[in-house]
Amino acid sequence: MENRKYLPTLAELVDRLSIAQLKEVKIPDHKEEYAQEIADIVHDIQLYLNESTSINAETIRAIVVLSQMNAHIWHNESAVRAGTAGPSNLALTHGINGIRNTAKNKIQEIVGGRKDYKIDCLAAEFEDWNVSW
Repeated sequence: MENRKYLPTLAELVDRLSIAQLKEVKIPDHKEEYAQEIADIVHDIQLYLNESTSINAETIRAIVVLSQMNAHIWHNESAVRAGTAGPSNLALTHGINGIRNTAKNKIQEIVGGRKDYKIDCLAAEFEDWNVSW
């Protein structure tokens, strides 16, 4: 990892793993492709973990929050595409994405590395979604 310049951070790998896991379950026509992507991501995460001992309970919590937000985004966007929810629900997706980015930043705070500074606040009508960091 000494030669790394701008490869995915641990938070980005975990985020991608969460999304690929959703796809493996939700898009069965491409299950094998997503299984391979998952294996590749898990491999890269393990390389990171082999060199780092900074993972703690707060890291795990941030990973759980990140995975939950990805699932909520998936379900919300699917409902909008299916016409069972209106386009106004995309505002919720936007807000949830801010929580997702905050979770990724929490992981990076713990393990070190670059963060994403574009964190949008949730609108007042979605304040129940705020996470008690």
